[in-house]
Amino acid sequence: MDKVNSSVVSEFVLLGLCSSQDLQLFFFVFFSVLYVVIVLGNLLIIMTVTSDNSLHSPMYFLLGNLSFVDICQASFATPKMIADFLSEHKTISFSGCIAQIFFIHLFTGGEMVLLVSMAYDRYVTICKPLHYVVIMSRRTCSFLVMVSWAVGLVHTLSQLSFTVNLPFCGPNVVDSFFCDLPRVTKLACLDSYTVEILIVVNSGILSLSTFSLLVVSYIIILVTVWFKSSAAMAKAFSTLAAHITVVILFFGPCIFIYVWPFTTYPVDKLLAIFYTIFTPILNPIIYTLRNRDMKAAMRKIMTYYLRPKKISEMPLVVRNSLY
Repeated sequence: MDKVNSSVVSEFVLLGLCSSQDLQLFFFVFFSVLYVVIVLGNLLIIMTVTSDNSLHSPMYFLLGNLSFVDICQASFATPKMIADFLSEHKTISFSGCIAQIFFIHLFTGGEMVLLVSMAYDRYVTICKPLHYVVIMSRRTCSFLVMVSWAVGLVHTLSQLSFTVNLPFCGPNVVDSFFCDLPRVTKLACLDSYTVEILIVVNSGILSLSTFSLLVVSYIIILVTVWFKSSAAMAKAFSTLAAHITVVILFFGPCIFIYVWPFTTYPVDKLLAIFYTIFTPILNPIIYTLRNRDMKAAMRKIMTYYLRPKKISEMPLVVRNSLY
């Protein structure tokens, strides 16, 4: 791996989700709608958090950043996957394949840390309410966001450091809808056992450690609330149950695919859909539709932009043109 890349493969063939023409047309419509909903839904969250002064708090600051990461995560491969449903030859260049590997690990690594940061925010809110303003200052929140991007960047660069120089001299068929690291490394013209060990050490440790931190934080929150009152416990459990659902759908496939990369299964590419498409669409639902303040702020924005404008509210240039 220390040698210069002797790859003669200039492009990879992506098999996609299925080979049925009828299903591909259905998937084209289905995933196109999902992608539009993901982008518009998360953009609405970002716009709402940015424009409404009542939402300028640490929790919503982190939520806005999570929505931005979700848009990025859904965009690194989904548009190409949608276009490939209408294409007979599903290919991607070698550099494009490396770029997909770079971005998937950048965004997923960053999202893992962001989810831990949001859990920490909930922990401080419930367990240390009197110190919340001091602990979760704007400086702390900015630091947590920067750490999430830094962890994602270090994570993806460390993955590429032992992947980009692998020699690819023959097989170039990837049984997935994007360049998934375990499947691509198996195409290299050498024994990939060492690379697979490095994948387990890198992705496996990051996934398991952040997932463990989330589980511990949720347990501490539930135990703390349980000692306060049963009503508070029921409310907290209802809120956290939705969050835990998203966490399991996001971390479960990641852990399954990257902790055991030695064997690839047909179900792997279906599991990849959960953290590339379904999680980015579930986050807006879980973190906004169940949140009273977010719903009120969204209603205010929708009312402001959709209701008919009075002449007195119109810009001076527009008013002059009416007369």
